[in-house]
Amino acid sequence: MNGNQEKIIENTHQFVKDTLEQAEAGHDYWHIKRVLNNALKIAQKEGGNLFVIQLGSLLHDIADAKFHQGDESIGPKVARSFLEKQKVDEKIISEVINIIENISFKNSFGQAQKYTSKELEIIQDADRLDAIGAIGIARAFVYGGYKNNLIHHPGLKPKLTQTKEEYKKGNTTTINHFYEKLLKLKDMMNTETGKEMANERHRFMETFLEQFYREWDA
Repeated sequence: MNGNQEKIIENTHQFVKDTLEQAEAGHDYWHIKRVLNNALKIAQKEGGNLFVIQLGSLLHDIADAKFHQGDESIGPKVARSFLEKQKVDEKIISEVINIIENISFKNSFGQAQKYTSKELEIIQDADRLDAIGAIGIARAFVYGGYKNNLIHHPGLKPKLTQTKEEYKKGNTTTINHFYEKLLKLKDMMNTETGKEMANERHRFMETFLEQFYREWDA
């Protein structure tokens, strides 16, 4: 990357940190930083445009729809406004916006993904990696608490097939969320590197659930 691009990345870090200062802990700046680190690690083996990968990672959750009454247009608008002020080339802006609009798990329900690129595949894997393993478990319970969801209810079974709208309503227990999303992510990884990184985290979640049920039934 050249000096101008490095300055833009630096500005983007600060913008994201300021914007998400009061964000829910599972979707705050530290989530963004972990996704960025995951993406850069994957890109070392998979390639891709590092400028786009960094911008897409940093801005992918700048205004998550679940915290904006389900409005999926806010994130892309905020990202575009910021990038235009940074005088980023329109081609790069379009790539980043496409990443933001297509990265979410909820977009996998009942429709083909509208856009794909190596950069999206890498960032999507990086984001999904942060949703599984020890970090994923922590984030699941943080968000469940934020939504005042039950931890577990033996009488409420997970909804293994849902529409996008049903998933967005999020009326589930935190344990059911493992079956409705988290345990599915290992098999949804795009890159070989992402798949390799997901295996250990997936096994950790399975071990956690086994221990959880033993303690629940004690």
